[in-house]
Amino acid sequence: MAEEHANRSSSLPPYSEMILSAIDALKEKEGCSESAISTYIQSTCGYLPEDHTNILTDNLNKLVESGELVLSNNNYTRPEASASVKRGRGRPPKAKDPNAETPTQAAAVAQSGSEVKRGRGRPKKDPNAPPSAKKVKVAAAPAAPSSTGKPRGRPRKVQPELTGVEAN
Repeated sequence: MAEEHANRSSSLPPYSEMILSAIDALKEKEGCSESAISTYIQSTCGYLPEDHTNILTDNLNKLVESGELVLSNNNYTRPEASASVKRGRGRPPKAKDPNAETPTQAAAVAQSGSEVKRGRGRPKKDPNAPPSAKKVKVAAAPAAPSSTGKPRGRPRKVQPELTGVEAN
């Protein structure tokens, strides 16, 4: 008897084909629910495996992920040809340059020594480099008073002298 079930299950078309034919046959405006698809498949195919509901759910999820079906309000429909592809969140990736090197080619070039790949951040100092010459500070000439006669900037704070207090 197990041989009969094996022969019958091999004669079944793939679940993806059965699901798509069920959706095409039912042709509801709002789409078809999973239970409606299941009942249609059970009515058209005589024998179904025991775990039919699990297989159906898995195949429906695969078809939604691949883009062959659209899920809205727990109803499955075929996507419209004029519908735009739904974009994910965030900034779209840059377009790939066909002439750009692949990472394996860049690694081969870096290993050959002709081109050194720089790391992130500020480069480290070369310990073998000679010390750089110190900058000589030029003594600034005293600032000339402005046309108003006052020097530039805020005046210095002056400590007031205490009167009438004797120090010990």
